[in-house]
Amino acid sequence: MHPLARWKLRSVRPYVPGKPIEEVARELGITSEIYKLASNENPLGSSPKAVSAIKKAAESMYLYPDDSFYSLKKKISHRFKVQENHILFGNGSVEIMLQLAIAFVNPGETIIAPRHTFIMYRVVGNIVGASVIEPDIHKEGYVDLDNILRIMPDDTKIVFIANPNNPTGNVIPPEKIHEFMEKVTEDVIIVFDEAYYEYASYFTDFPDTMEYIREGRNVVILRTFSKIYGLAGLRIGYGFTTPQIYEAIQRVRLPFNLNRMAQIAAIAALDDNEHVERSLRTTKEGIEYLSSEFNHMGLKYVPTFTNFIMVKFGDKTKMVHEKLLKNGVVVRPLDPYGIYDYLRISIGTMKENQKLVKILKEILR
Repeated sequence: MHPLARWKLRSVRPYVPGKPIEEVARELGITSEIYKLASNENPLGSSPKAVSAIKKAAESMYLYPDDSFYSLKKKISHRFKVQENHILFGNGSVEIMLQLAIAFVNPGETIIAPRHTFIMYRVVGNIVGASVIEPDIHKEGYVDLDNILRIMPDDTKIVFIANPNNPTGNVIPPEKIHEFMEKVTEDVIIVFDEAYYEYASYFTDFPDTMEYIREGRNVVILRTFSKIYGLAGLRIGYGFTTPQIYEAIQRVRLPFNLNRMAQIAAIAALDDNEHVERSLRTTKEGIEYLSSEFNHMGLKYVPTFTNFIMVKFGDKTKMVHEKLLKNGVVVRPLDPYGIYDYLRISIGTMKENQKLVKILKEILR
């Protein structure tokens, strides 16, 4: 790195995304069909209504985006019954995370980013020069809020809480969240990262964290159009917070950070209930099928409330990952998370799930 770069950047380890299909094909010389089950994308693809809306609007790409997000804000405001000055947008929800850290965290102050959870919390903290504390998660795979309360220093500015947790796929019991919010001090911003909200609220009794924003608490809720709506390539993150936090973030947000096509697609996707319902059914069927097959194979896995599942392969993990790749199935190794004996597998179509199981049985045999 250049010697003039900020010294704190030496502790930043950039995020390593899952391998794209094109890279796998090029590296391994695979000419047959490749199944990507690594990045928790929607196996049914993008919302058809979103695709249609972009096609109709393609000739307007020469225009700048609406930097006030007027139409998209109206849509989300109506959908979630929240005022427009409570709604945040980012080029992916990770941009909102960075905006929060820039707006609120002074160098040396503390960000809490639990271990074995989404890596970008730690990356964001390191970028702004924060002291990043990484408490252990609960043995059942969800973020341990009691543990956070025990170790939280007085200078803590932001606590990141992934719910459901990525990569484990588990959900914090609602009563644990209520107890935590009763005890946490008012000078800390609590970020509930609910990227898999639609799946979790379909599969289980998911807590209503919006109540804390209605109460005026220092809370940010993050969601995304990347998963259930299948718009990962457009990078559309959004969130909810208080007007005061909203105002601070507007002062660090770069202009036109959400592109025109992304806004058009998101507006259309919010009306595509059929696509959402099909996606949820496909995921539920996939989880049931894979869980049954993993049980038959004697494989341990973490019960999931998302569109992915974390499976234990022990000392065979690296071998299984490499052989799956060579057979055209891309899954996610979890070394960057400090987890070396599990692989994270996205739920695919039934054809993709069956292909995965077939190859796994051959490998393990």
